[in-house]
Formats: sequence, structure tokens, C-alpha cells
Amino acid sequence: MNDLEFKKNYSALIPPSYGVTNPLPSQAQKTQVKPQNSEFAALVRQSLSKNSSLNFSKHAVQRLESRSIELSPERLTQLSGAVEKARAKGVRDALILDGSTAFIVNVPSSTVITMLNGREMAENVFTHIDGAVVL
Repeated sequence: MNDLEFKKNYSALIPPSYGVTNPLPSQAQKTQVKPQNSEFAALVRQSLSKNSSLNFSKHAVQRLESRSIELSPERLTQLSGAVEKARAKGVRDALILDGSTAFIVNVPSSTVITMLNGREMAENVFTHIDGAVVL
């Protein structure tokens, strides 16, 4: 037992830059990786940009694509009108029901947060909303 030797850790005394020959790249030097976009997502973004009164979060666009929910110009107009009705009543986060589709919308920013189709709405509990609009 007498031959145990305890070594002191000097790493706390060595500055972090010691021995580093290449500094980390700055934010400007980093290469940006663009996410892979499908043609469908590009078409959705293009059609949504025409309707400037409503924004769609990245999550909502992913749900739109994965759940094959169709948004016609008429449906977008109805959705926009529902957001305006909710805004007039002072609603901040709204559940908008349109037939077999539900939209969760942040009213002050006019942003669709997510959407669900009929199968996913069954026995679902919607939380953190303070108003609902039925179309």
C-alpha cells in the first residue's frame, strides 16, 4: 500500500489555447449546409409566399408534406379569415377546425404552428390554446 502514488492534475493551470495550432473557424468561415428540399416542399413554399398574410412554421410545412394535407387558395383564404376573427376576439393561440383538418395558429404573428388530419385528431387533447374557430 505504501507504493501508491497520487499524481496532481495540472490541466486547470494550462490555458485552453496551449498547443492549439489551428484556431477554430469563425462563424463567417463555416460552410453552410442547406437542408435537402423536395419539389413538393418548394411548391408549397412558393404557393404560401403568395399568401403573405399567413406564415407557416418549418414544423407546419413538414406536417403538411408528411400528412398529405392539401391547401387550396380558397382554403388558405378561409384560414386567413379565421385568424382575423380570432384576432378580433383577442385570441393568442387558436385551434382552427376545417372539416377533417385542425390547425394550431399563433394569432399575433399569423403563423400556423402545426396541423393535423382527421386520423390524428381522434381522441386528441389540444392544450395551450385560448380560442377555437370552426370553419
